Amino acid sequence: MKSIFEEMGGTYSDISGYLIPNLAMPELPPLGKYGRMLKRCLKEHRPALYSSMLLTGRLDQHLAEIVDEACEERMELLTRQMAKQEGVTEVLKAADQMAWVRRMTSIHNRAEEIVLSELIYC
Repeated sequence: MKSIFEEMGGTYSDISGYLIPNLAMPELPPLGKYGRMLKRCLKEHRPALYSSMLLTGRLDQHLAEIVDEACEERMELLTRQMAKQEGVTEVLKAADQMAWVRRMTSIHNRAEEIVLSELIYC
C-alpha cells in the first residue's frame, strides 16, 4: 500500500533501515540589496506577515522577483529624471569628472532615499 506522499509522486531514501522522504527546496534567485532590506524590516516590524509569507513559501520569491525588480526600476527612473532636471550630462562628465561624480552620487543617494521610503520601510 502506497502512502499519500508516494501517491503524490514523492520518493523515499532508505537510510539505516529508516525511510526518509526525498525533499528539496525550490531553487530561488538570490535576494538583492532591497529584498534583504525589506526582509529584515518585515522580520523586525511585521512579524505576523513575515511568518505567514515564510510558512507559505512566498517570502523569498516575492522579495527576489517583485521587490528587487521594482526598486531597481524605480532607482533607474529617478536617477535619469533627476540627472536630466539638474543638467548632469555627458558634457559635464567630459569637462569635469569630479563634479559629475559628486552630482551623480548626490542624485543616487536622494533617489535611494525616495525608493526606501516608498517601497521598503514598513
